[in-house]
Amino acid sequence: MSKSEQLSDSEKEVVAVTKHGQATIPKRFRDKLGIDAPGKVLFRETDDGTVIVEHVRSPSEMRGFATRSDARTDTPATELLRKKREQDRDEREAQFSSENE
Repeated sequence: MSKSEQLSDSEKEVVAVTKHGQATIPKRFRDKLGIDAPGKVLFRETDDGTVIVEHVRSPSEMRGFATRSDARTDTPATELLRKKREQDRDEREAQFSSENE
């Protein structure tokens, strides 16, 4: 396990990086993100240069996702696509009409 140095800010922690680019994610951050070993994380950079670390769910964690009540829909996919196309068309038309004024 890498040695870490606590900073005064409770949301920061310095960890060592090995010559192979490996770093240990501190336990409190693993717990906060729900990361179990072995596991995966996603490093994402925002437009302003901030780097965000996110937990990547395993296939077993995703199992049954579509059957959960908050993920269900009684609307057929074709109708959802039709509504999305109409919405996109309306947005394009509004954009072009405001540019031509």
